[in-house]
Amino acid sequence: MRAIGGIWRWRHNPLRRTTDLVEAWVALSALLLVLLVAPVVGSLVGAVAQDVLQQSVHEQRQSRHEVTATVVRKVAGSPLEVDPETATGRETRTRVVADWTAPDGTAQHGTVLAGLKTPHIGDHFEIWTDGHGALVARPLDSATATTHAVLAGFGAALLTAGAVEGGRRLIVWRMVRRRYARWDQAWDRAGPDWGRTGTGS
Repeated sequence: MRAIGGIWRWRHNPLRRTTDLVEAWVALSALLLVLLVAPVVGSLVGAVAQDVLQQSVHEQRQSRHEVTATVVRKVAGSPLEVDPETATGRETRTRVVADWTAPDGTAQHGTVLAGLKTPHIGDHFEIWTDGHGALVARPLDSATATTHAVLAGFGAALLTAGAVEGGRRLIVWRMVRRRYARWDQAWDRAGPDWGRTGTGS
C-alpha cells in the first residue's frame, strides 16, 4: 500500500524527481510480484514435490516388506535407543540378535533394533526388509510425504518473496547511490561560489 501511496503522492508534485517515481514503481512491482508470483511458484513447487514424494511412497511400498523377526538374544550392554523413523520419533527400541525369513523365503540372521523395552528370547516383533531380507527403513507414508510437499511449496514461496524483496532493495540502493553521486558532483560545481552570490567579489 505504501508503494501505491508513493506513486500517487509523486504524480503531480513539482518537487518530484524521476528517481522518486521510479522508486515508487519498483516498490509497487515488487509488491505485486510477492502477492502474485510467490504463491504461484510455491504451488508449482509443492505440486511437483507431492508428485515425486507420492511416487516414492508407492515405490517403497512395492519394494519394502514388513516381516516378523524372533529374538535370539539381547545384545550385551545395549541401551534403549530412540527410533527417529517412528511417527512420534520417540519410540524406544532395544538392540537384539534376531532371526527372520525374507519375502523370498531365505532365512536371515542379524542384529536389529526391536520395538521391545525388555526383549526375551522367543519374542516376536516387526521389521522392514527388501525382497531379499536385507534391513531397510520403514517406507514413507502418504501423510508425511504430503507434509514435506507443503513445506517445500511454502519454502519456495518464501524464497521467491525474499528474492523479489532483495532485488527491490538492490535497485533502490543503486538509485540512491547514483543520486548521492549526482549531488556530490553538483556540490563540487557550486562549492567555490556558494554563499558569495551578490557580494560583488
